[in-house]
Amino acid sequence: MEVRKILLTAAVVWLMGACLSGIAVEAKQEDRNDTRVPGHAVNISENNTYTNKNGEDRKLNKESRTHELLKDTNVKITNPTLIEMFNETSITPSPFAIGYRGEIFLGRWPLAYHSKETTVNWKYQKINENELDNVSGPQTKKLSYEQIVEKQVQGGLTTQTSHSDQLREMILLEAQNNSDLPLAYQTVIGRGTTHSKTYDVAVDYKGVLQAYAPALKETGEAAFGDVYIQLKGSDKKVIVKNVTKQEIGAWIPVENHISFRLIAE
Repeated sequence: MEVRKILLTAAVVWLMGACLSGIAVEAKQEDRNDTRVPGHAVNISENNTYTNKNGEDRKLNKESRTHELLKDTNVKITNPTLIEMFNETSITPSPFAIGYRGEIFLGRWPLAYHSKETTVNWKYQKINENELDNVSGPQTKKLSYEQIVEKQVQGGLTTQTSHSDQLREMILLEAQNNSDLPLAYQTVIGRGTTHSKTYDVAVDYKGVLQAYAPALKETGEAAFGDVYIQLKGSDKKVIVKNVTKQEIGAWIPVENHISFRLIAE
């Protein structure tokens, strides 16, 4: 009986440990994909003296003939450039082409991007520094942010690869699905941009307020393949051969957001 109790207790402890371990892994996964704006970051869209025009958001809908081409495709295709080509492709096999078989090679293309991790570095690039000297001041003073010079923040792929423009777009679209943050591979913070948030600088101290531009980091996997249109009698469909995969990622700046760091000296 005592042996049974010991074994039962050990089993319960093991199960509890496994459950807690699962919860910990799940929580860690949530943290890795947490793109919420933290308390030390602010939105400057209404204060930015430079108007960022985001022309990178292109979402294409598959037309009916594209759906027809892709309905039996053996791999997932989300590349907007490839989908656009399918939308504009018109192939009408002869209804009398009984027994006809053929393939049209369209080239080697990036097919789809699969995200594995989405994180935000809220201190991606330092863009500004304001100082307030209160060493000999009689009372606490307020220090606030004001952009001294215009700053351009650039993102891009973290891996060299072919078809980089198409992959940049595919990763951006996936990142926009994974986050509510405004994203673009280039953003600008204009000179004279301010924010109402203030920081106290106590007597006998010098305050240094650093401002940073944040960026989202996407890490995942891109699939490539040789794309063909297969003709079989009066039927046609897309088939993909020689599929390969490559680990890839990108830094994508967050538009019209900055984070602060106060240093007391």
